[in-house]
Amino acid sequence: MQAEPRKSLVGEEYEVEVGPVAHGGHCIARTSEGQVLFVRHALPGERVVARVTEGEEGARFLRADAVTVLDASKDRIDAPCPFAGPGRCGGCDWQHAKPGAQRRLKGEVVAEQLRRLAGLSPEDVGWDGTVMPAEGDKVPAGQVPAWRTRVQYAVTADGRAGLRRHRSHEVEPIDHCMIAAEGVSELGIEKRDWTGMDSVEAIAATGSQDRQVILTPKPGSRLPLVELDRPVSVMRIDERSGQVHRVHGRPFVRERADGRTHRVGSGGFWQVHPKAADTLVTAVMQGLLPRKGDMALDLYCGVGLFAGALADRVGEAGAVLGIESGKRAVEDARHNLADFPRVRIEQGKVESVLPRTGIDEVDLIVLDPPRAGAGRKTVEHLSSLGARRIAYVACDPAALARDLGYFRDGGYRVRTLRVFDLFPMTHHVECVAILEPVKKGA
Repeated sequence: MQAEPRKSLVGEEYEVEVGPVAHGGHCIARTSEGQVLFVRHALPGERVVARVTEGEEGARFLRADAVTVLDASKDRIDAPCPFAGPGRCGGCDWQHAKPGAQRRLKGEVVAEQLRRLAGLSPEDVGWDGTVMPAEGDKVPAGQVPAWRTRVQYAVTADGRAGLRRHRSHEVEPIDHCMIAAEGVSELGIEKRDWTGMDSVEAIAATGSQDRQVILTPKPGSRLPLVELDRPVSVMRIDERSGQVHRVHGRPFVRERADGRTHRVGSGGFWQVHPKAADTLVTAVMQGLLPRKGDMALDLYCGVGLFAGALADRVGEAGAVLGIESGKRAVEDARHNLADFPRVRIEQGKVESVLPRTGIDEVDLIVLDPPRAGAGRKTVEHLSSLGARRIAYVACDPAALARDLGYFRDGGYRVRTLRVFDLFPMTHHVECVAILEPVKKGA
């Protein structure tokens, strides 16, 4: 006998006391019946009316928006962006919080993930709880740093550029994105008609004047003639194969970091904040303290940012092996690091390629895995290589905490953790953990 479908609670409203912040850009509350609510657009300690946006009777939790604030937090401000708020653009999570409060909330999330998933306190990882803003991002309440050098616009049925609503395919049309970097805003994407396009990605390189637009047409649609307010190169994503094709201009942008220029092709990965690459390289190198002659690994190496920084510091007597799964990123990394004969870049998944190299001992390791983390098997392998120090760069505190637990099982402890707010107005953070072997008998 088939169970009856449970009743949807979407649209139901509850008056609730808002509890602590949680990973994902929301806070936790409970209905009077005890059902958990993940509430966006709220702050800890507030009393709000929360309207359910997802969930049904008996579900483990419901998702909701704070649609009326009855008792406001002292950290609350009016959202500077006219497109922020319940049911609107899903790009920013914390427009309604003072900048200092945003960083404090992010720090609380990192601390909670470390405690819950790895059993580690801030003291255990050498962290004072501070979340550091990037240079130039410390702005007064009510102002928004323009930091996002890569913006992917969705397109409405009538050709208007916009951004997707939270957990939705619906598009919020906009005339300006406040967190977009100046180099993106000056292209004027929002002023153009993009009929027939599914998405338009705009890229403004850091350290060069390179600008690129990547178009994804709807099936059967023709490309428009792209005339923007600044010179751009144009790429197209084939809707069938997913391959990126050059329409005109360079098929790459030139990014600058650590005193070097890096070629990044076809919308390949590069840190979105203009200060991020230099900030992270500095944190990693200060933590690792490379020596001349060291043998180092750069895992999930992208276009070679950390591999180049390591190669520069270990010298001609040292060596660096980078591993990256993306074919185009590997081509770019080999191009970017051609000046270093003792650098080798291998293509493939880390868990497959690393065992095949036969490497059984290294001095230093950098890993910057995707959001899911490295995982137990890879961490076990890395722990067996006897590295003097390991730098773990993480964009997801939950994955970081899980992997730090695996490293602890493999005989490594966290020497220092640094947390950077490289995604202002959103819930995202970037962490750099420096690990070292536990001394025997310690």
